[in-house]
Amino acid sequence: MIHVMGAGAFGTALAVSLAANGPVALWARDSAQAEEMRHTRRNDKRLPGVDLPEPIRTISGAFPEAEAEATLLAVPMQKLRGFCEAHRDQLARAGPLVVCCKGIELSTGCRPTQVVEAVLPGVICATLTGPSFADDIARGLPTALTLACTDEVAGKALQAQLTTPNLRLYRSRDVTGAELGGALKNVMAIASGAAIGAGLGESARAALMTRGLAEMARVAQALGAEKETLSGLSGFGDLVLTCTSEKSRNTRFGLSLGRNEDFDPSITVEGAATARAMQEEAEKRGLDLPITRVVTRLVTGRLKVPTAMDMLLSRPLKEE
Repeated sequence: MIHVMGAGAFGTALAVSLAANGPVALWARDSAQAEEMRHTRRNDKRLPGVDLPEPIRTISGAFPEAEAEATLLAVPMQKLRGFCEAHRDQLARAGPLVVCCKGIELSTGCRPTQVVEAVLPGVICATLTGPSFADDIARGLPTALTLACTDEVAGKALQAQLTTPNLRLYRSRDVTGAELGGALKNVMAIASGAAIGAGLGESARAALMTRGLAEMARVAQALGAEKETLSGLSGFGDLVLTCTSEKSRNTRFGLSLGRNEDFDPSITVEGAATARAMQEEAEKRGLDLPITRVVTRLVTGRLKVPTAMDMLLSRPLKEE
């Protein structure tokens, strides 16, 4: 059995896809939500229009009693540490852990697996990341993701367990690069969305994406990742998807900034916290991250989009 902890859109979508392989326990923080899903076989609040296959068992409160082949942690990045601390004993016995959120912890600058390993030292922990929308996965559309794990044996086992007819996983041992790609592309999506929202056009967005990828690779190398990882699914692939679709919450948030419109505060925008956390890290390390710096000022209200774009376009001329 696979356990999926977190019944948001992405957790539910993964559970739907994994149900093709066998039993799945889908854990919801809200007991009322779990009960509603049990009766309706839907999660219309988070993932409307998708039926939950029979192999999915929805639960809340106590963790599943059945032993897990793997446990997927599909909780928001900024809540991951609290979740792990609250369920420390159960997670220590939950088999290999696979983190499914993207971002950087604002309070510490830690990546997802670093948060888990700090709370649960000695656990086998992997990360699942890459270009994907929950709705596509849940509807059976073909999706390719990166599964990164430093333990090669565990990584191969997880790859086999979590690959489904519509979900193809590519294995990597570069956890740092995979997680940084998944986190930083959200920052670039805010910038890209802001450019489109301000009416600057598709060419401006293409330029931001291209320079954004270079910035992502620069950060990744400085933090010990392999440059090639950022050219793969968890870097370039995720960047393209997130920056070019309004399904992305980060892009929609950027659009609202560019249009000077209000944005629903209840919607999680991981790129906003990631930009702030990464800018702090960049200042400590002496890294020049112009797009991240501008996005940080945008999301904290210290800068307006027209001024931000002027700042980026007036940077000194140099070779590519």
